[in-house]
Amino acid sequence: MENENPSIISHVSIGTNDLARSVAFYDAVLPVLGCRKLFEYPGAVAYGKRFPELWVQTPIDGKAATVGNGTHFCFIATSKEAVHAFHEAALAAGATDDGPPGPRPQYSEGYYGAFARDPDGHKIEAAYLDASLGEHA
Repeated sequence: MENENPSIISHVSIGTNDLARSVAFYDAVLPVLGCRKLFEYPGAVAYGKRFPELWVQTPIDGKAATVGNGTHFCFIATSKEAVHAFHEAALAAGATDDGPPGPRPQYSEGYYGAFARDPDGHKIEAAYLDASLGEHA
């Protein structure tokens, strides 16, 4: 099925209190992972490769956006170099470091990732999984 979405999740939405700032941030960061802006609506922007998998939006209820404790969003990187590019782009676009690029053997053998906090404080990650090194958690 050529049009079948390979993802397990249709999409995730993250709230922002400054849509223009968040859009500028994700416009600068996600292209290093092969993602792009797919849709733009008043109060919301969608990113993905083929499907809108990440929505950045102002909360629909009009209240302030908040960050979930224990919540983070991980993007697939195709190489260790892409993990580094993600981390560098995120920091250059205004993120704060939440874990530099490197191996994460506590997750699984061959797991290589980097963490940052976007301008709203959401924890984001890029991870490369070296499939030649076995099973991944």
